[in-house]
Amino acid sequence: MAISLDIRDNATRAQLAAAQASRIDDRPALIGLTRARLGETLRDTGVPDRQIRMRVQQLWHWLYVRGVDDFAAMSNVSKNLKATLAERFTIAGPEIVEEQISADGTRKWLLRFPPRGAGKPVEIETVYIPEEGRGTLCVSSQVGCTLTCTFCHTGTQTLVRNLTAGEIVAQVMLARQRLGDFPDADTPAGAIVPSEGRKVSNIVMMGMGEPLYNYEHVRDAMQVFTDGDGLSLSKRRVTLSTSGVVPKIGPIGEETGAMLAISLHAVTDELRDVLVPINKKYPIADLLAACRAYPGLSNARRITFEYVMLKGVNDSLADAKELVRLLKGIPAKINLIPFNKWPGSDHECSDWEQIEKFADFINANGYASPIRTPRGQDILAACGQLKSESERMKKTERLAYEAMMIAGHGE
Repeated sequence: MAISLDIRDNATRAQLAAAQASRIDDRPALIGLTRARLGETLRDTGVPDRQIRMRVQQLWHWLYVRGVDDFAAMSNVSKNLKATLAERFTIAGPEIVEEQISADGTRKWLLRFPPRGAGKPVEIETVYIPEEGRGTLCVSSQVGCTLTCTFCHTGTQTLVRNLTAGEIVAQVMLARQRLGDFPDADTPAGAIVPSEGRKVSNIVMMGMGEPLYNYEHVRDAMQVFTDGDGLSLSKRRVTLSTSGVVPKIGPIGEETGAMLAISLHAVTDELRDVLVPINKKYPIADLLAACRAYPGLSNARRITFEYVMLKGVNDSLADAKELVRLLKGIPAKINLIPFNKWPGSDHECSDWEQIEKFADFINANGYASPIRTPRGQDILAACGQLKSESERMKKTERLAYEAMMIAGHGE
């Protein structure tokens, strides 16, 4: 049975006050700054040049190794500097509007970030997917999306704005705090998490938005993720998914060394123009050429091609044969994604027998083709289902739909 927790109902008065303050706080955030930017910021604050490197390392440790959200907790930072930083900057996280826990242990957070400039507060969703050997966090890069892919719920929400690097990193920080993945944080009783090791071991930029349309902020956030003295995630455990912003594919590989996933979903331009409209600008041939040139591509660093299985649309054996032909020579694996139904969609998921036939053909031709197990469907947390609460169905309608999903076990 899925659980929905209204965090505000359980918050102390102090927590409520802090959340309210964060909503109107116009201080710039230190979270998400690269080391170089953090050093420049400290210099502008008045920290002497001879101390910059030391102070950056101190702050980096407290923020990303210890996970503190209060300057007062930084015991080896001088009292005067802590007071100056607290006056001018914030390291507070977003407001948790709602936390939902699926029957399978998947967690989804609806997060609210304060307004930027004259804008309004914005909401995004972040999803945690636990497995036996790893815990994967699906991170959003934009509020809404511009791509209008026909099978994706997020694509029905117009783009509101890009997330900052700080707002992207803050999703990881919050998840680690909530799951007890920092030294002084407790894991919630009964939480489904990996049996050993880190609770957030993998990050996938597969949440709301097209990451490469928010290039600079995503790049900076990913550099924070993989910094060896901070969050310290292996570059092989950070994956960026794109629908095919061809000019940015090579540069993001050069600058971050991240693993690459491509939302392909069709084997002809005619169909992909409909399913993934960015294809009209960057057709399949151009996209695959960029993949073949991706920095560091090898059998050990394969590209993942994501392929949603849509009944009667892209799931024939002829489609499978053309997929194998198109990917010839590219070190790759093909993730087959059973379509996750959402309210208002015209698509249906392929029959399971057909998905298995499709997978067997691809496997027989030398490509790994795992069928992605749907996770978190009962809380609309599965692939393609994310959408801000403020832009989604009324809460009563959502709860009714989730109850139907639970009763049907996600079918």
